[in-house]
Amino acid sequence: MRMEKRKFRIGELAKRLKLERFVVRFWEKEFGLRTSRSIGKQRFYSEEDFAKFERIQQLLYHEGFTIIGAKQQLTLEKNSKLGNLVPYPKTTMDLSLMTQKEEQIMQLNSQITVLKEKLLKLSQLLQR
Repeated sequence: MRMEKRKFRIGELAKRLKLERFVVRFWEKEFGLRTSRSIGKQRFYSEEDFAKFERIQQLLYHEGFTIIGAKQQLTLEKNSKLGNLVPYPKTTMDLSLMTQKEEQIMQLNSQITVLKEKLLKLSQLLQR
């Protein structure tokens, strides 16, 4: 007698992951996950599928990865066959570029402060 693996529908998967169904469908498309379908085209998920979605959720929601970073991390994990976390940047933005952007923000904030002071002086002059 052959035992079949347990399969469940999208609603049950979403409930187990505490996600909305549209998120599951989005991740399925975004991460290129293939699931089995019934004759009526309903999705059916296995425990292995659940583990994949759970890992994606872990990367995105708990470890702060972007979708691109999570895809790269999953590829590294798949290639390493170890299943251990391989350190990988959580963002696709280069650290030097982030530093440049932070400097630009500081300069803009400084300019805003100067402009506010000038507006205050102008307002005081106009009230006289």
